Amino acid sequence: MTAIAMQTFAPAHTDWLYHHLSVSGPSASLNAFRDAAAGAGVIPWMLDLDRVEEDAFLRLAAAPQRSLSLEGARLLAGELRGAVGRRHARAVALVGRSRACPFDLHALVPVPGPVLRLGPDHPEALAWLWAHWGTTAALRHVALSPAEPADALRISFWAADWTPWRAIATLREAWPGLRFDVRPVYDLA
Repeated sequence: MTAIAMQTFAPAHTDWLYHHLSVSGPSASLNAFRDAAAGAGVIPWMLDLDRVEEDAFLRLAAAPQRSLSLEGARLLAGELRGAVGRRHARAVALVGRSRACPFDLHALVPVPGPVLRLGPDHPEALAWLWAHWGTTAALRHVALSPAEPADALRISFWAADWTPWRAIATLREAWPGLRFDVRPVYDLA
């Protein structure tokens, strides 16, 4: 899939869709999958902090009713860069160490290093996520069902724009003894 084709699948504004996933099968396979699926829930992108700062400055400086001086906009953009850098560094440090996310797509179908170096907004990175995960961002608010039965793993999560059906297809091939049932929930009322 080319980066140009990817533009068709990545809407300008992300629509987060709620899902239920049930993974069932023999307990040994299910426990092995549970162990493999747990991760930090973070994609360890390499961020271009210079670009983050410049983009913030340009937005602040170009605001129609700007109340900051250009120097103030430059200072605030620098502060935003620092905050983004610190937050991202803390999150990336959890990759490979934290198991807080019970269904981490990056733990199961890792984004390759060359793609991570492109950054989260690069068309080729988005194309890779679409081609291998079927969604264009890490899952959010991933949680185990409080009433999880012994013979199944029940997980809820929010996915960007689409169901991560391509990752699920890969998991079905990698874990043939398990049954994967994923369902988007459109009516949350």
